Parts: sequence; C-alpha cells; structure tokens
Amino acid sequence: MKNIIYLLALFSFDSLLSKERVFGYWLTPGSIVLIENCDNYVCAKIETIFVDDGRDPKLVLDENNRDKALRSRAIVGINVLSGFLIKDVKQRDFRGGRIYDPRRGREFKSNLHLKEDGNLEVEGCLAFICDSEEWLPLEVIINDDGTKKATLKNP
Repeated sequence: MKNIIYLLALFSFDSLLSKERVFGYWLTPGSIVLIENCDNYVCAKIETIFVDDGRDPKLVLDENNRDKALRSRAIVGINVLSGFLIKDVKQRDFRGGRIYDPRRGREFKSNLHLKEDGNLEVEGCLAFICDSEEWLPLEVIINDDGTKKATLKNP
C-alpha cells in the first residue's frame, strides 16, 4: 500500500513539473514572444513589442538589422530563436542555438534554460562574453474577437 501511495505521489509531482515547458508565451524586456516547436526545433515569433503610446507596434521596422535587405520588414512576426534542437518533451536546457536581437540588429550564439521557478533564462554570447536575461511565462487568453489578454503565470 505504501508503494502505491508513493508512486501516486511521484506521478502527481512529475505531472506538476511537466507543466513547466519552454513552449508558450513569454514576456521579454521589450516584447511578448511565442515559443513553439518548428520542425523539431525551438522557434520564437515576436507577437508584439512595447512602444510609445500612439505608435503601432506592427509598423516598427527592423531598421537596425545588419542585412540592409531586411531593414524594411516589421519586427512583429520575426523569429528570434533558431538552431535549438528539441530532443525530449521534458527538455529544460537547449544549447548551441542562435538568438536575434532586433535592438542591436545582430544574431548571437545562445543557450536557453528553463529554471525551477518557471522563468526562462536566455543567454546570448559574443565570442567569450555572455549576458543573460530572464523571460517570464505568460498565460494568454484569446477572446472571440481575436484580441488577446496576457497575465503572468507566476506573479
């Protein structure tokens, strides 16, 4: 009987942990991104960026991009993560990918780590110098009219 209770408790605990995944909506320092599985690789599309009142985020261009041909594209909708192979559905660490920073118009080597508190540590590296930031998980509700409402999952 003790073994059955132990197994049920372990299964329940594993189910709680399994809810913390890299996939979903994330609040970054300047945007909201949607991380998805794109052909067994992690991708992250910018859903919106934070701009001054009266400015349409969908009209902000990728004008800092090093590639002049891409400077006329809108920032909203671009993929900022690439090269992160998905090896396991419970994977918490992704290494050896790339991240695009539209503020700098540059791509950097990157690593992702899903922390125990549910936040995502996103690291970008140039040569041997690395810096990281934490992205916060969001719960997004899509209304009947297509509008979205986002709240922090772990306030």
